Amino acid sequence: MPPILSGPFAEADAALQRFLDKGAACYEARRNFDYGPTNRNNVSELSKFISHRVLFEYDVAQRALAQHPPKVVDKFIQEVFWRIYWKGWLEHRPAVWNDYVAFDHDTIPERRFQQAVTGKTGIDCFDYWSTELQNTNYLHNHARMWFASIWIFTLGLPWQSGARFFMQHLFDGDAASNTLGWRWVAGIQTIGKHYVARNSNIEQFTNGRFSPHNLNETPLPVVSSKTYDIMPINDGAKYQKKYNKLIVLENDLYVKSKNEFEAYDAVFVLRPDSNVRSADLSGQVTDFKMGLVSAFCENHANAQDIDAAGLGALAARQQGFDVVYPAIGDHLDFLYRLRDESGAALHLLKRPEDVFCWHYAKKGFFNFKKHIPDMMSFAR
Repeated sequence: MPPILSGPFAEADAALQRFLDKGAACYEARRNFDYGPTNRNNVSELSKFISHRVLFEYDVAQRALAQHPPKVVDKFIQEVFWRIYWKGWLEHRPAVWNDYVAFDHDTIPERRFQQAVTGKTGIDCFDYWSTELQNTNYLHNHARMWFASIWIFTLGLPWQSGARFFMQHLFDGDAASNTLGWRWVAGIQTIGKHYVARNSNIEQFTNGRFSPHNLNETPLPVVSSKTYDIMPINDGAKYQKKYNKLIVLENDLYVKSKNEFEAYDAVFVLRPDSNVRSADLSGQVTDFKMGLVSAFCENHANAQDIDAAGLGALAARQQGFDVVYPAIGDHLDFLYRLRDESGAALHLLKRPEDVFCWHYAKKGFFNFKKHIPDMMSFAR
């Protein structure tokens, strides 16, 4: 029996249906245009729900295909699967995340950084997006690329500080998508291939809203000599109960059926706690995530929210927990610290759909997307 939807879960379901009814048919033709925050009917705006798995990527794709021919929603489905791909790519290269987290933010040029985050660089589009991000906790994907390019190549700021700024303010901030997206713009994700924000492109795809003339349009890519070995993915534990208590992180709140969680004596959902993060979240982002956590707990009688300190104290008295695997990022780092400090075992439950897809993420997305039909079949 599927869970009854309420609160933000019902809101997400309604938003998906609204997009499928009114936006999906023209998505491919119009998706690259950023018309501004008051006109988003050319994009789905589902990312804040998908990134927390309030909407499950595989279900989103299946519903799109149930309502439209494949050729109509193919590009939309590919965009949904980019998130799965990025996670899989990072699972194969965990050291990329470790290096990003280890970056020393005290070394950045403070004056230029403050100008960037307060929207006072004098570059009208960039300053607008900096303010929009902090006010709405969202940026159009094209604007994110332009913003990152200007941050790195015109303002001369390190990509790591920009990625951190995004994670602090985006409702849909995701460790893999955000980190690797900034690396791609810089030119170190695909070595030597960087993304350059150009006046003509910005003017065209903002529909004339902006036309900046003070951009560095001839930069060299960021140079990095660091290479990363491809590590085999541990398929993890079978998705079966081992312990009587379950830990859920806010970036994976998907429940296939209520029976899945009702078998546990207790389900602990970690609050969006600053002690878990490599970057402090803004108040709006914290409140949004806490709203999702609270709604989840209201929908499950045996679920309760808990902060990092409370979970640490509980873990010290437990033999072990089952854990819905959160993928590489801040949450997994926290779980490993919890395990090491408390001595409690962690039975990591990796979703079979994810593991199946991640095995195709060793190379580029072009190779990955060829297997999307197989992934969809597996996930049914």
